[in-house]
Amino acid sequence: MLTSIRGLVAASLIAGSVLTAAPAFADETDPPSAITITGNVAGVTDYRFRGLSQTSGDPAIQGSININHSSGIYAGAWSSSLDFRAVGPAAVAVYGNQELDLYAGWTGPVASGLTFDGGLLYYAYPGGHVGKAEFFEPYASLTGAIGPVTAKAGVAYAWKQAALDFNADGKNDDNVYVYGELGSSIPNTPISVLGHLGWTKGALSPKFATGQTADYAGGFDYSIGASANVYKGLSLGVSYVGVDGNSIKKYSDDTVVGTIKYSF
Repeated sequence: MLTSIRGLVAASLIAGSVLTAAPAFADETDPPSAITITGNVAGVTDYRFRGLSQTSGDPAIQGSININHSSGIYAGAWSSSLDFRAVGPAAVAVYGNQELDLYAGWTGPVASGLTFDGGLLYYAYPGGHVGKAEFFEPYASLTGAIGPVTAKAGVAYAWKQAALDFNADGKNDDNVYVYGELGSSIPNTPISVLGHLGWTKGALSPKFATGQTADYAGGFDYSIGASANVYKGLSLGVSYVGVDGNSIKKYSDDTVVGTIKYSF
């Protein structure tokens, strides 16, 4: 399944340099295009979704493509390689080796210094071939500045769906994820730092997923890291990631994740 953002990251997926298609012989005074395309390709040393590894502690290849309108409406797709060997053969059969997230929403200012982002995310697993794996998750967040610090608070709620019946009681289950983030750029450097704290209650609870509890008790995940733009769209990052629940090697143990990303 998915710490990424992702379920909570539709807004950050949109970030990146803008690539616009200009007609031949376009006049320099032409207004900017209403539609822009952004995207990125990335490699990570471990794909963590809300603290839990989706690649059994191994590296993953990821990427996104986004279509953005000047009105604030956007749509896009994000994908990552998967490897659930650390969880077991049943998870491998259900989810396969690829996650594909499709999303659409709107982002824009709603008050002075305050930006809203909200939409609907669909988690798909094209390589899975056993049982139901795909589900929907609406999301919303608010972002604002507190002095030199950018603060973000968000929530994602997956309503009761068959793919979330992880306790195998035959009933559809739901999940709620609430999170907050604080980030800031270090003056006169290309470095930014970001801290994240999230809380999950429901079918995706880390305590249930790691066998610490038999119910969907709430649990926290957290990370703190830094990233740096090193060259025209190329950035490097590192973060420390932890999560509640039993510590399972290459699944829920604390780890350091490295990232290299090219945005266009």
